[in-house]
Amino acid sequence: MSRFPLRAKLALVALALLALPWAGWRYVREMERFLLAAQVEALTATARAVATALHERPQLLAYRAGSESDLRREAERELRRLTGGVIESEEPARERAADAEITAILKGLERSNSRIWVVSRDYRVLALAGSLKRADPAPAGAAERALGWLLASPTEEFDEAIAQDALAAGREIASALQGAAATRARRTRDERAVVMSAAHPIWVGDEVHGAVVVEETTNRIASLRSQALERLLVVTLTLFALVGAVLFWFATRISNRIRRLSDEAEAAIDARGRVTRLTTASDAGDEIGDLSRSFTTVLGRLARYNAYLEALAGRLSHELRTPVAVVRSSLENLHAARSTEEVRTYVARAEDGLARLATILARMTEASRLEQSLSAATRERFDAAALVRGCVEGYRMAYGPRRFELALPAEPVPLHGAPDLLAQMLDKLVENAVDFAATGTAVRISLSTEERTMNLRVENEGPPLPDAIRDSLFDSMVSLRAERSGTVPHLGLGLYIARLIAEFHGGALHAANLAAGRGVAFEAQLARAV
Repeated sequence: MSRFPLRAKLALVALALLALPWAGWRYVREMERFLLAAQVEALTATARAVATALHERPQLLAYRAGSESDLRREAERELRRLTGGVIESEEPARERAADAEITAILKGLERSNSRIWVVSRDYRVLALAGSLKRADPAPAGAAERALGWLLASPTEEFDEAIAQDALAAGREIASALQGAAATRARRTRDERAVVMSAAHPIWVGDEVHGAVVVEETTNRIASLRSQALERLLVVTLTLFALVGAVLFWFATRISNRIRRLSDEAEAAIDARGRVTRLTTASDAGDEIGDLSRSFTTVLGRLARYNAYLEALAGRLSHELRTPVAVVRSSLENLHAARSTEEVRTYVARAEDGLARLATILARMTEASRLEQSLSAATRERFDAAALVRGCVEGYRMAYGPRRFELALPAEPVPLHGAPDLLAQMLDKLVENAVDFAATGTAVRISLSTEERTMNLRVENEGPPLPDAIRDSLFDSMVSLRAERSGTVPHLGLGLYIARLIAEFHGGALHAANLAAGRGVAFEAQLARAV
């Protein structure tokens, strides 16, 4: 399944649309069932109407109708054959008058595709009118011809002669002659049509003197079912064609976008692992657009990290070159020293170089030690305002003539975290501000609160941040300090450590230039204690 292309998978998913024709077929069958029930009700109502017209008229039920059709003669002969009786060849004139009245009643109620009988209680057919065959049958539709192997198509070419069990063994007739209306469904003798019949008793006083039987085929309902299935077939095929075309277009479009994104991702990194180009970030609002933008972001980060790794060796070489040169030259001069004073001088220089090397190594491992200590740090609830006030008092003594301005809220600011780590973060921010602050200007430290956060801000007046380094300012080994003659190395780890501490306290660290480019502000947004 994993080797299937996306178009094949969507084609398999499209098979779920087969539930639509199945649901439509079930709906048509339910409608057919309701229509058959309505047909039975209509036949029962017709039989009741004819029986009502014949109630309390025993003189009509005592005679046979004279003008009988070929179908009635066949029914009568079949009845006599089953009962062993003899067919009379002639009828008195008085019987023809009664027959005419019954025939008039039946003619007034018969329909073009129904047949009505009047049966006496001794199973004699007194009258018969109508035919089961429709005069104008609907032509078979395309669906009827196409689905002929699945559903029996209705036809008017059936044998409508009365079967042997229609009179003698008909359950509906027997039930009606017992005084209860009944219905029955049966097939014609050639099994090509289904006949629905309803029988209703004819009462004379408290006795049943006969029954009215109304018959009708289900061909009309079967035709409606075939028409519905024909429309369902056309709609289903059209829907399948449209949905298939849309799914194919959609799958092709998605496949092309994914393939293009895959090609760009493969071409973005060369064989040596260097990011040579970035993918084209799509502006689409769907998941593939999000994936494209994520690829672009990830490749951008990898490019910056590769640049950082490439610059790391040069930066370390630059930082280590001076103390190593100091140690080497001191050792060389020490061999040539002639007096004790010269030996002491060269030894002191070598010790300074070694101390600077030790400081560089300590700075390099400071970040990794901090990451390990953050996972085991103990959190506690403390007042951040009091901690910042105490730190600033120490800065005023440590940084000599540099002025510090402090702005704190009047009420305590509760914070849940590690006080020593927060103080270390503030140390890094203040150290950076002091190094870049212009001579004679003050470093401003402020603490403000919002509904759920506290903002610790450190500002200094001096050179602004370049736009090229703003995104990577808080990364490791990134520094803007100019070369100085001092002995303290700067590896660009201070702001990186400050960012780790801010994230440990559920916040973030941001940097921005002051208005008119007169300085820089660092702000840490930390989550307040609940």
